Amino acid sequence: MKRVIVLSITILTLTISKAHSDDAAWKNAFAPLPAVADSVENPVTPEKVALGKKLYLDTRLSKDQDISCNSCHNLKSFGVDNEPTSPGHKGQRGGRNSPSSFNAALHATQFWDGRAATVEKQALGPILNPIEMAMPSEQAVIDRLKKDKALASEFAKAFPNQSDPVTYANVGNAIGAFERTLITPSRFDDYLKGDENALTAEEKKGGALFTQTGCVACHNGATIGGTMFQKLGLVKPYPSKDLGRFEVTKNDADKMMFKVPSLRNVGKTGPYFHDGSVKTLDEAVSKMAEHQLGKSLTAEQVKEIITFLNALTASDPGKVL
Repeated sequence: MKRVIVLSITILTLTISKAHSDDAAWKNAFAPLPAVADSVENPVTPEKVALGKKLYLDTRLSKDQDISCNSCHNLKSFGVDNEPTSPGHKGQRGGRNSPSSFNAALHATQFWDGRAATVEKQALGPILNPIEMAMPSEQAVIDRLKKDKALASEFAKAFPNQSDPVTYANVGNAIGAFERTLITPSRFDDYLKGDENALTAEEKKGGALFTQTGCVACHNGATIGGTMFQKLGLVKPYPSKDLGRFEVTKNDADKMMFKVPSLRNVGKTGPYFHDGSVKTLDEAVSKMAEHQLGKSLTAEQVKEIITFLNALTASDPGKVL
């Protein structure tokens, strides 16, 4: 009888130890979000943030003065417009989905193909893109902004000790500084910081399955993605005419390589994938398991993973406005 009790206690101890080990392994794959995504090259200051917010919402940065950064990256809807691809100048649409501006400053690179290193550089691209905001030149942007004397004064406050602070580079620096404050923690961050009750048992179970399935190989860190490039269709070819990073580098090894998207607020930022072709999160999870991991998930498994993913949704991102 004693032997049975001892054996039972041993098994229970090992089970508990494994549970703690699995829990630790899961937690170690992630990290809480910082308060601000600060930058040595472009330090975040209140003056830059105030100016950047104003410019982010300013339609004067587009040729017809009808499109702002916020048009495609709406701060009231988790930094996206929930369109497969976004309407730009004269209603034109590009070939790629507009990713969320929330937490983007923490990504390793910007755009699906990584062609911009920082949010400061990224902010300047759409302004001159003929399909997006369609301004004819950097000088045209500056000439328009300089007509607003009050705005010029804000540039001077944001960039002191510069003789001519209203520059195209500073437009990007101001917007970038603002975007570096667009950080959206959720209950998951509370959990990572030690609050075991921040997540439900179902959410923890979904997170464990997310890890065990292999999703965590690409979706990890504080942003749960956004830190690397990966081939779309790594295990099973994925049908796409878009060759991803190859369009930038012309390196054959970069064909079908895309930046791994962040899963922060993913329950609110559909449609999904680089072309916005996947409407639901259920389909996105199933397709990723199939094409990236060679696994076929059951409907119940997909549901469990999505339960975890929904715990990554911030409570009120629109408060930044």
